Amino acid sequence: MNFEDLKKFFFRKPKNALEGSEDAAPGTQQPAPSEAAIPEKLAEKCEKCGQIVLSDELRDNFGICPKCGHYKKLDARARIALCAENFTELFADIEGGNPLEFPGYEEKLASLRAKTGEKDGVVCGTATIGGVEVALFSMDYRFQMGSMGYAVGEKIAALFEYATAHGLPVVGFVLSGGARMQEGIVSLMQMAKTSAAVAKHDEAGLLYIAVLTDPTTGGVSASFAFEADIIIAEKGALIGFAGPRVIEQTIRQKLPPGFQRAEFLQEKGFVDRIVGRREMPALLAALLQLHAAPAAGEQTEETA
Repeated sequence: MNFEDLKKFFFRKPKNALEGSEDAAPGTQQPAPSEAAIPEKLAEKCEKCGQIVLSDELRDNFGICPKCGHYKKLDARARIALCAENFTELFADIEGGNPLEFPGYEEKLASLRAKTGEKDGVVCGTATIGGVEVALFSMDYRFQMGSMGYAVGEKIAALFEYATAHGLPVVGFVLSGGARMQEGIVSLMQMAKTSAAVAKHDEAGLLYIAVLTDPTTGGVSASFAFEADIIIAEKGALIGFAGPRVIEQTIRQKLPPGFQRAEFLQEKGFVDRIVGRREMPALLAALLQLHAAPAAGEQTEETA
């Protein structure tokens, strides 16, 4: 047996019964890989404790590791499905380009779009939570860690403008590594644009709830993330502007334990409440129903 035959013997891909065997007669039709009896991903490894967890068990547990309680990051649409119903997407055609002609950036965007199925790092639309119609945005860690460039800023600003025009509260699931460096000043200007849209929404007397997830940092934390009427955070989420190491190197001091984690920010008054992922849908529904109730009462009195 030569070297090539040895490689084929030791490194060949195992076959299951439905796929047939490698010794099948020529011309015998084999099922496609997607028709295999065993799913591609039965289990995955927790990024914190390293334990192997069944994918179904992790999904049924809201993306929380049953071994150590670590919160797995959820993509934008999974987050929406967890907390909302009747989602209708808005502004799906908005996408960014390469305004500064940053080397390799167009190829990077094309690769991420093909891999994630999203045009950029945020999904926007309308939905119902607890029976209340809301405008909603959800940021996606898979796309440049949810960093804000032209497209992300434009979509979020447009959503707040839509919510203002239609009298809707806004719920935002925030996750971001900050402003996108490849788009330079174009990205930084979106901090001002989104903040202006949030301010107009607030002037109209409408509710904005921000749910800060891990991580919420940089220019996003310095703009629309902390401009909400109610700020909720997930357990253990990293929330801040500059990273802890940058701060320590700048001030030449050791930071206290848990610095920039959700629990630390709640203690200092920057976060209103820390909520477990299982409890999040019920809390959002209760808050929205509470704020919608007075308006419904006033309308009933006028009608009477």
